[in-house]
Amino acid sequence: MPEIEIVLVEPLYEGNIGFTARVMKNFGFNNLTLINPPPIGDDAIARSSHARDVLEGARIVSSLDEVIEKSNVLIATTGAVSKTVTHAMRMPYYTPHEIRGIIEKIDGRVSILFGRENWGLSNEEIAKCDIICTIPTSDIYPIVNISHAVGILVYELANLPRGEYTTASRQEMDSLYAHFDEFLTAIGHDAHKRANTLVMLRRILGRANLTIREASTLHGLLRKAEYVMHNGGRLPNEDADDGDCEPDEPDEPYKDDEDDDAAYENKC
Repeated sequence: MPEIEIVLVEPLYEGNIGFTARVMKNFGFNNLTLINPPPIGDDAIARSSHARDVLEGARIVSSLDEVIEKSNVLIATTGAVSKTVTHAMRMPYYTPHEIRGIIEKIDGRVSILFGRENWGLSNEEIAKCDIICTIPTSDIYPIVNISHAVGILVYELANLPRGEYTTASRQEMDSLYAHFDEFLTAIGHDAHKRANTLVMLRRILGRANLTIREASTLHGLLRKAEYVMHNGGRLPNEDADDGDCEPDEPDEPYKDDEDDDAAYENKC
């Protein structure tokens, strides 16, 4: 099954951390990460009850980047979603039940981010995530306590089956997003549309849960297009498969792609 990591981003109150540890253990989860938490003392310990082991085993980090380094898929939870598809930052979004179907076959770490009690996650933090999750609540009182939100997610994700395939790592996906950014520059994509386009690409590819080989193939397709553009429309080796194998070109290959290909038999 996926390795589920619950991440509290700069939580304000130690009591909520204790309650989070407790509800995680209720449903069989113990991988808790805290980004810049407050001091954890008696209140957190008391509220964690019999989940003190989860609380004391929590990983404490100083930045979201430390979470990203070890994660395959990042999920942002938010109560504020985009109203139209033209605003990609918080769109498309999924319910906790739908999230289960998206990640259930992943063999890798899935990090679920919960924001600050007073104002949640920033747009910058959400932009780094692959998938958006929101809890459908009543318009009468839509705000959910952070530990309750964690409880709803872990209830939906409890007893997931064993994962079937390994997804591309965070570093591999970030390399692919950087390649798309370079490609957009090469084709003269409008600068004022760039940020929104890259967020949409992250949303599309994030929910696709690419394997290492799929990410490598997309790199190959982009490089083939770049080769054609840089060589007056001349096509690379006609014997190469469409995107699956790389054209002969003088450019230095992406290191991660080269390493990934070593795991596969040479099919060309």
